[in-house]
Amino acid sequence: MTSRVTKYWNSGAIPLIAPDILGDIIADIADLALVISPDGTILSVLVNPAQDFFRKLADWDGRDIRSTLAAESVTKFDARLRQYLDRGGDVRPLEVNHTDAVGRWEFPIRYTFHEIGPDGAILMLGRDLRPIAEMQQQLVRAQMALERDYEAQREYDTRFRILMESSREAIVFASLQSGRITAANTAATALIGSGREELVGQGFAGFFEARKQGDLLEALSTQAISDRAVAIRVQHARTGEGMRLAATLFRAGGERMLLCRIEPEGSDRMQSDSLATHLNGLFLNGPDAIVFTDAGGDILSTNDGFLNLVDIAHDQSLRGRSLADYLLRGSVDYKVLTENAVRSGRMRMYPTRIAGEFSTPRAVEISVTALEAGAETVFAFVIRDAGTRLETDRPSGTPVTDDNVRSVMELVGSATLKEIVAETTDVVERMCIETAIELTMNNRVAAAEMLGLSRQSLYVKLRKFGLLSKGE
Repeated sequence: MTSRVTKYWNSGAIPLIAPDILGDIIADIADLALVISPDGTILSVLVNPAQDFFRKLADWDGRDIRSTLAAESVTKFDARLRQYLDRGGDVRPLEVNHTDAVGRWEFPIRYTFHEIGPDGAILMLGRDLRPIAEMQQQLVRAQMALERDYEAQREYDTRFRILMESSREAIVFASLQSGRITAANTAATALIGSGREELVGQGFAGFFEARKQGDLLEALSTQAISDRAVAIRVQHARTGEGMRLAATLFRAGGERMLLCRIEPEGSDRMQSDSLATHLNGLFLNGPDAIVFTDAGGDILSTNDGFLNLVDIAHDQSLRGRSLADYLLRGSVDYKVLTENAVRSGRMRMYPTRIAGEFSTPRAVEISVTALEAGAETVFAFVIRDAGTRLETDRPSGTPVTDDNVRSVMELVGSATLKEIVAETTDVVERMCIETAIELTMNNRVAAAEMLGLSRQSLYVKLRKFGLLSKGE
């Protein structure tokens, strides 16, 4: 307190404060105020009205303050009280922990000591330290979390570097936005012919000939999002050596990045083996349509042959669509194909029609193979445009011969037209049922769906024409 303020208070300009008003003032300026005797007995407890938690401490009157302190705080209090009594005041504030007898609650508080009255009573003004303690705990938890994150980051960084250096492939990470190299392994530096310090931070496209930076990065990003992993051929800007680039696009820290694998033109490591190369070439350039679907019928990938067959411009339009959507009989055809493929592994030369949303139906022959892809089953369909040949070569269960026609003609004159038509209907009906049974490889459920009959109706007709045991 400055001399001017001291003079003002000592001059008598401030009147004596009534005890009740003084108590309210003390209660408002402190969270908890205690008046104690020199031996530590609590004479009075004043609680800040805004502190609901401290209201239950009003029964401390007459108790030894040491009984309200935690064990480690009793020694601190005794030492500070002796110091205060020896010096007659002017001691540093004291931080202690109050607790109940059974340890159900505990809170920290900071007291300052003030002498009041001629009887040696001591006023202890306390400030609740719980908000500060909570903030300190939050800071400690945040610091520990940061340390764990830093440790995990260092661990991931070490794994990344070991993985990069142990890889035999030349790998480069480049930012799609800036086009600059952010990381590269030793194999990449040896292939490109620059040190790692020189390589990192340089424009990736600058190491290759006849490629503008934007053009090369755009081509790599387009190749990365395509279903067909076709490497981009480039030439080294300094040596003229042919190379192939294959990219993977990903996002990290809000920035799009490219992982580029670099292989010399003469290397075959980018293709696993010659069989994979040949199969990939057949899929891309083969004349027949090839479609891969999952177990539910959703299209996974197709080649240009299928796109031409259904008159679709891009395979993106097929994402999420079922192959059954393009078959003439829809799910009936698809069930016949897949159920036979699951039962025997494959099905050959299934005749049907296929059409896109805006094209006319076209006759095709479909072969399907069930493939095991880990725990999942994938179906590979090879679809061949049969044209008019399918209609002439399609097998029938009961061919219409001259004898069949002659037997119908002999009925003329000996039977009514209604009887002749009924006889002819039976012949056609038998032919259709036999054909459906043959197409579905004796799958009675699929044959019933193909003919638009219930299973019970199909069995009635099979029994009628003596076909019940056929194919068994």
